[in-house]
Amino acid sequence: MSQKIVVGVKVLPRPEVLDTQGRAVAATLKEGGLSLSECRVGKYIEVSVEAKDASQALEQVRQMAEYVLYNPLVENFELEVKS
Repeated sequence: MSQKIVVGVKVLPRPEVLDTQGRAVAATLKEGGLSLSECRVGKYIEVSVEAKDASQALEQVRQMAEYVLYNPLVENFELEVKS
């Protein structure tokens, strides 16, 4: 029997890629007197799928992420089961 499972996809720039958005946010925060060592900016996507268990849901969303949700040349992604 399948159930609705929500999977989160966290996408961030690869460490070796210049993160211009992250640098801009870090500079603005530092100008505001806030202390930080680094900031990286990415995106977070939640996908609901029908699956029999969490491992099947993760596999379905992994395929989606590899198909269109991230750019493997400049980004990495991580998956997490939300419910």
